Amino acid sequence: MKPIRDWFQRQFSNPQVISLVLVLLLFWVLVTFFTSTFMPVFAAVVVAYLLEGPTGRLARIMPRWSASLLIWTAFMALALTALFTLLPLLTRQITQLVTEVPTVLRALRDWMMTLPEDYPSIFSAEQLREFADGLNINFARVSDEILARSYMLGAGVTLAVVYGVLVPLMVLFLLKDKAAILGWMRGFLPADVSLLQRVWSDIDQQIANYVRGKVVEIGIVWAVTYVVFLMLGLNYAALLGFITGVSVLVPYVGATLVTLPVAAVAYTQFGIGPDFAWVLVAYGIIQMLDGNVLVPVIFAETNDLHPVAIIVAVLFFGTVYGFWGVFFAIPLATVVAAVLKAWPRAPREASTESLPAPAEEESP
Repeated sequence: MKPIRDWFQRQFSNPQVISLVLVLLLFWVLVTFFTSTFMPVFAAVVVAYLLEGPTGRLARIMPRWSASLLIWTAFMALALTALFTLLPLLTRQITQLVTEVPTVLRALRDWMMTLPEDYPSIFSAEQLREFADGLNINFARVSDEILARSYMLGAGVTLAVVYGVLVPLMVLFLLKDKAAILGWMRGFLPADVSLLQRVWSDIDQQIANYVRGKVVEIGIVWAVTYVVFLMLGLNYAALLGFITGVSVLVPYVGATLVTLPVAAVAYTQFGIGPDFAWVLVAYGIIQMLDGNVLVPVIFAETNDLHPVAIIVAVLFFGTVYGFWGVFFAIPLATVVAAVLKAWPRAPREASTESLPAPAEEESP
């Protein structure tokens, strides 16, 4: 117990370490217990990170409030244009896909029932029949359940107002009053915050690069996937391109999950044949180019986490916080890495055993 007690005394006798631990504890409490409450604030901070780069550069030649207003107005115009242009297309394709889900499930069920004939040593007809029966979903019951829960429409309208009005306003204030907000927060910290400054500097740079890089990556993967699927004649190209682009937010896991709807739509439309194979090959090439070419280029200035660390972060934060833990696994892992990097370490004691001195040469 003495080594542990000595370690605690050595670490927590430092006021800077105590300040860092208190800030991390406050952050953990907000993330763990108030995620749903502060989610609009988190969303506004993410968008502000996205816009801070061009705002900061523009603020060098004009007042900060003018630069913030100009960049915010351009972003809102672009967001509204994308919303009213792409949302109807995505909504229409989602509606069509939902109506065709029974057809997709029926095709998958028929294909599964042929597996015992082709692979009798692996699949048994009884097991596959039980599994296939589970695919017979009563969609009329699902529709009735949705209508019965129509009272949730009010909550949906409230969320739309919050994210459509309050979040953009918070983004504008975060951009315009960045110095004032950081100064206000600095007033709650002790005089010596060198350790916190090292941690914050690393986190700020890493997360800023991550947010901007991911937005660019999503846009490129979405556009390329949509064009490729459109050229291959695949149904729901816009919707599948969109979910493929968004899937890059969850490394490795997202690409694997999106393979299922892409393969299901391609099989239902083309069956097992050359067109089906071309869709899967094209999807695999897109994922390979994204992971091996696009990501290294976009995140060249970011100290990427090791792939094992990324997978562990996705598994751990996903288990603890659910969907949002998976969504924010990389930023949370970046926070942990920055803290470990800046955590003060005791200097290693010099070895008491000195190397033998070289023998003096005898004078002739």
